[in-house]
Amino acid sequence: MTRIVLWLASTVTIVVLLFGYHTSTNDVSATTAPSSATRPSPSTSSTPSSPSRPTSSSSSTRSQTYTGAVASTRWGPVQVQITVTAENITDVTVLQQPNGNRKDAEINARALPILVQDTLSAQSAQIDMISGATVTSEGYVHSLQAALDQAGI
Repeated sequence: MTRIVLWLASTVTIVVLLFGYHTSTNDVSATTAPSSATRPSPSTSSTPSSPSRPTSSSSSTRSQTYTGAVASTRWGPVQVQITVTAENITDVTVLQQPNGNRKDAEINARALPILVQDTLSAQSAQIDMISGATVTSEGYVHSLQAALDQAGI
């Protein structure tokens, strides 16, 4: 009888914990994200990542572009490029993303705009992973941090 009561109590506890777990509540539609986030690029490039390439605009505010290192994930490479103006991240472009099959494209079409928007909001690499796109999220954050390190942010 004691075993049955113990089993029932542990089962109820597990069910309560499972229903009480909250996943990421980020819900940004692809239409509100910058268009540069969903621009696919070929992942077959084998050229190494070039170091930062500062560029200046013709206006009085100077923008610089920094390219993060290629993050090799099990689903494919991820690489981002950031534009920094007055020590603020003003744009994030995803240069490489896993695109080996239709599922990768579906996942990244949903996840990358959220990651870009979170980066622009946080102004750092301290952003949440996207549920269902953990591998891509980890590669994105790794490449983003390399670009931020180059920018000195």
